[in-house]
Amino acid sequence: RAPRDLERLLALLLLEKAITPAQAAKLEADRDWNQVATIDDAIASERDLVARIGLAASLPDWLAKRLVADWGDRAEPLALSLNARAPMTVRVNTLVADRETLAGELAREHNIASHPGVYGENAMILDTRINLFATPAFKRGAMEAQDEGSQLLAELATANLANAKPLIVDLCAGAGGKTLAIAAKLANRGRIVSTDVDNAKLEELRKRARRATVSNARAMHLPEGAWPRDLEALRGKADVVLVEAPCSGIGSVRRNPEARWRLRETDLADFAKRQQSILRDATALLAPGGRLVYATCTLLRVENEDVVDAVLAAKPELSRVPLANVLGDRAATFEHGGNFVTSPDVHGTDGFFASVLAST
Repeated sequence: RAPRDLERLLALLLLEKAITPAQAAKLEADRDWNQVATIDDAIASERDLVARIGLAASLPDWLAKRLVADWGDRAEPLALSLNARAPMTVRVNTLVADRETLAGELAREHNIASHPGVYGENAMILDTRINLFATPAFKRGAMEAQDEGSQLLAELATANLANAKPLIVDLCAGAGGKTLAIAAKLANRGRIVSTDVDNAKLEELRKRARRATVSNARAMHLPEGAWPRDLEALRGKADVVLVEAPCSGIGSVRRNPEARWRLRETDLADFAKRQQSILRDATALLAPGGRLVYATCTLLRVENEDVVDAVLAAKPELSRVPLANVLGDRAATFEHGGNFVTSPDVHGTDGFFASVLAST
């Protein structure tokens, strides 16, 4: 018998320990509410790791199996962290404000409590849940909603650049979160070319850039993925190419819980094929010695390490860049198998992967 809305509500209250089985039985006597109340204990006693993770973290069996294969003993805390509530994180736009001044303004004028992020130098966590987009600070471009892991990708693209006015291509820019972060890092120096196949997202990027007082970024549409003449003209000239490729989004499912059930395991091969194609094409833009940052918001090997390994095998002119060469002493905090990884169980951020490559 399918559960009714009342039964679903009672089950939730039981699991949250807001009511007892006896109290639930008074309202609905057709179920064994003791079994519902002890379901967490039953799941915890499951010896099969894949089955336990799938049940405890509400994941499809195939995804639980993938996590165990990729992460071993760490798969369980990682999977559970994908269900935790994500913090409200913003990036302070240093073209308009600084973190200390903005925090004071939010506290004084709007009673919004906040604290600095742990890893991003311009990250701030808002402890008070608000409609961020209605605040005067947001409207004047002083801050943008952006996970701390995403902010760190902009640091990978801009840290320790030899050229003070670099040419940077954000190849899968979307609505421009990382473009704006890169522009702020560069203090509007140099040039950023932000491309995407979705023109509506690029129009949003343009609006956000105007609000953020970004003056060194240009949005460029790639109709059906084809490179226009202006992008072709940049072949062999870019100091940095950032590719945050379309992916399964497993690293951010705590923000989109239903996404795990829409995704099919067969989708992963399609993602990987497209990711390899985009990454191979991106190499053509690099100047000699240029930096290529391949990134995703997934934590599955098939979309991350396997994609990079395949492209390195096909492109001998590329080589891996040690993370310490980019992030210095901070690299150890994020290093995983020679790559950059953030995860909700270790860092409290969304799950991001990045590999830094260079052309010879």
